[in-house]
Amino acid sequence: MALPPLSTGALLVFALIGVALVLFVTEFVPTDITAIGVIVALVLLRPWTGIAAPEAIAGFASPATITIVAMYMLSAGIQRTGVVQRLGVYMARVTRGDETKVLAATIGTTGPIAGLINNTPVVAVFIPMITDLADSAGISPSKLLLPLSYAAMLGGTLTLIGTSTNILAADLARQLLGRTISMFTFTKLGVVILAVGAVYLLTVGRWLTPARVEPELDLTEKFELEDHLTQVTVRADSPVIGSRIAEVHDLIETEMGLDLDVVQLRRGEETYLAPDTDHVVEPEDTLTVRGSLQAVNQFAESFGLRHLHREEVTEDLLVAEERDRAPVAVVVPPDSDFIGRTVGDVKFEERYDTTVLGIRRGGEAIQTELDDLALKAGDALLLQTTDDAVEFWAETGDLAVTYTAEDVAVDAGLEPELPSLSPKTPLALGIMGAVIVVAALGLVPIVIAALGGVFAMVATRTLTAAEAYDAVSWNVIFLLAGVIPLGLAMQNTGGAEFLAGLLVSSADVLPLIAVLGLFYLLTGLLANVITPVASVVLMIPIAVDTAARIGGSGFAFLLAVMFAGSTAFMTPVGYQTNLMVYGPGGYRFTDYLRVGAPLQALLTVVTALGIAFFWGVAA
Repeated sequence: MALPPLSTGALLVFALIGVALVLFVTEFVPTDITAIGVIVALVLLRPWTGIAAPEAIAGFASPATITIVAMYMLSAGIQRTGVVQRLGVYMARVTRGDETKVLAATIGTTGPIAGLINNTPVVAVFIPMITDLADSAGISPSKLLLPLSYAAMLGGTLTLIGTSTNILAADLARQLLGRTISMFTFTKLGVVILAVGAVYLLTVGRWLTPARVEPELDLTEKFELEDHLTQVTVRADSPVIGSRIAEVHDLIETEMGLDLDVVQLRRGEETYLAPDTDHVVEPEDTLTVRGSLQAVNQFAESFGLRHLHREEVTEDLLVAEERDRAPVAVVVPPDSDFIGRTVGDVKFEERYDTTVLGIRRGGEAIQTELDDLALKAGDALLLQTTDDAVEFWAETGDLAVTYTAEDVAVDAGLEPELPSLSPKTPLALGIMGAVIVVAALGLVPIVIAALGGVFAMVATRTLTAAEAYDAVSWNVIFLLAGVIPLGLAMQNTGGAEFLAGLLVSSADVLPLIAVLGLFYLLTGLLANVITPVASVVLMIPIAVDTAARIGGSGFAFLLAVMFAGSTAFMTPVGYQTNLMVYGPGGYRFTDYLRVGAPLQALLTVVTALGIAFFWGVAA
């Protein structure tokens, strides 16, 4: 079969896609900014792409985009009820001490919940809970956190609102096939996929998942700070006597140029967090400092301090007398404003009364030259901080707490208290249930049902307008709005038709179901290196066109691409939840390939067979 000639417009669109893919993979600029650049380029190249300004920005008004915005807001309303947190306590009571039960409970709760609310906040809430369960059971958190992310991704295949790619695929099905996908259209296959994935994670996946982080209860050990946290005592003739800690810091930086921080001042039974204390240093005070042994020795010799070599600095020692002073472990979420900024630029001490003690980036623990380190999504940080700072970060979403000193009681085997539920809990659950029912019955389009739910939550004070807007991952929205016209340009220029022609030739040697599986595999591989949203936008028009040429069902091929967009298991950058567990789990990049590749191969077969069984693959 002869391939149609490539038009100049198609060549330009392919070149633009190539540039966008490079920028997506390298993150030379943020992915959402790359998407904005795509919009601009498509309009500037209008004589060849056929994309005018109204079409280029139509992605912002797409029903898929608006629905995803609304679902972020609805998810925030559910998250604020405390229901998910309370579920974690019930899990702790049922599973404590049994690794199989903990893993089964992790998968069995995360999957179904992620089918109804956005899986990113679900994972954010579950990370500290799963870490607690792992420690109390003597299990490495690494054995649970990767299955947590995978289960959330698998759960997204259960309903239309499970992931943004599902909503986007439904919108494309309406445009390309004139077919409506309702709330539970593909739930039957989603249940099969979740069940198969759960069995894999409980058996083969459990064996393949590494134990990167030891199940130690002490945060200082988890961040490998044993040799980088030290105590020194102030001698009677020390020149720092009478100085505030901030003044001591200035001396360290300006006169000595040392990579060293004073974390804490202890005076008898009283303990003060260093960055925000106004107390002046007195003789016999004990200072807890972060730095290399060489830097601490130099500091001690220069300022008349006695190095307490035999006194180990533990998590308990770092907890001040006031309960709002404690070490806290956090992770940098994928949409944090801190990404790309160095620790020094963030100014943790000046702005947040916080000291950065150490950082984990995957399997690497970093304890020195922290101020010069640019933060990345998935980094785990150990902070000596305050409750006010933690609450502030929770509101802004710049850092997600994964472990606090309050978890020590849980780790010690004490019965955790049930988190209190918001008085608005029945309202929030009722509103979310109404949205699902109304959309499932087809009474109104899903976008209208979701927007109605947002209105109801804000009108009933279940969610404030500010909380609703803050809940949206706007980088995802701009990314989605930017790549939608790219898919349209592929169709306008004949690019999608050309690629479909290339893939049609595979039908000469492969049966329809194998070609379907090929599309699943290609989309999944693409989703692992760029975003699932971008891979779905690019592949669905090609899949539908190919199906029409080889006598296949356009709907079946669309479903294959849609499901593949939810299975970016093989890299930490393929899906947001993978990045969120990267630091806390201490994973290496290759861990995702080792555990995720067999799962992706397995689901390629299961999904193709499932689509053939439930809907058929022929037109």
